[in-house]
Amino acid sequence: MGYDKGRVTIYEVAKVSGVSLATVSRVINDSDTVKEDTKRKVLAVIRKLGYKPSGLAQALATNKTTNIGLIVPSANYVYISNLLNGVSEVCKAKGFTLSLFTTSHSREDATACIEKAIKEHVDGVIVFDDELNDEDYKIFNTYDVPVLVINNNVSDSKIACIPFGYEHLIKRIILDYFSKGDKQMTFLHVHNGGRLLRRVENAFIRTHEENDKLFDIMNCDDSYQRTYRDFMERFKKKKKEYVIAYRDSIAAAVLNAATDSGLTVPGDVEVLSIIGTKYSSILRPQISSMNVNFYEVGKRAVDMLVDLINGDLNDKTYKFESKYIKRESTRF
Repeated sequence: MGYDKGRVTIYEVAKVSGVSLATVSRVINDSDTVKEDTKRKVLAVIRKLGYKPSGLAQALATNKTTNIGLIVPSANYVYISNLLNGVSEVCKAKGFTLSLFTTSHSREDATACIEKAIKEHVDGVIVFDDELNDEDYKIFNTYDVPVLVINNNVSDSKIACIPFGYEHLIKRIILDYFSKGDKQMTFLHVHNGGRLLRRVENAFIRTHEENDKLFDIMNCDDSYQRTYRDFMERFKKKKKEYVIAYRDSIAAAVLNAATDSGLTVPGDVEVLSIIGTKYSSILRPQISSMNVNFYEVGKRAVDMLVDLINGDLNDKTYKFESKYIKRESTRF
């Protein structure tokens, strides 16, 4: 019957047994309200399918919490922390416990984390996806565990998603600068920066090439200290440019190197942060940024996943568009 692949769910036990989810749950919890012949039939199906009870089975009978897994590339970034705050707030309000898994920026590590979460019997998984592809999700879909994907546009019977809109915005910012600005643009390429950074970088390159404009791609470590040192050296020769940085801390390194080199911001050097956070407005000068409210993303992700678990999610895609917030680090 194909139940040997991945995790067998309470839904499959109920279907094969010909009883309700609540009845299966009562059998698992050894309730004396279930008739003996029904209990024997359900237990026989459980043994046959190799079903292992999860939190969902207990929750159906006791109204206690179920468990959601959250997989993120790192909990150290401010925007990921904002996402985590949104997720945890809604989980708490809805009576779910939360299991956190962190990955490095690699496809293999991400797939291993998802498989680990599924084997630990979470009832749904939220994945901030920087590396996975459609083939990976086809495999995960066979486990019959609902998955909510953030930062990718992929959906299936048990998969919903929250993609981000950055490409159109970066193109609009660049084209506007072409008509008003006077500096060559430089994009900071971070090794293992992930899917979002690659998409924005590709849009940056396409927009320049389509308009016959010169540009520069500069390799950059995801480190404030090293980026600061690199730009202190760079500003000894290059006195004017518009720099697009991955995060606020990288943008701050460029700004500080510029001012410490005697250059003005935004007169000589302009800087844009792709993923803006609260630090965009705290730093001086304030950093112009592209913003998505990751706290709201986290809240929306839990709402969608719970509906997906319950079979109540009609629209499996909800897109968050980024917004440009002009501050003191850019002229336009």
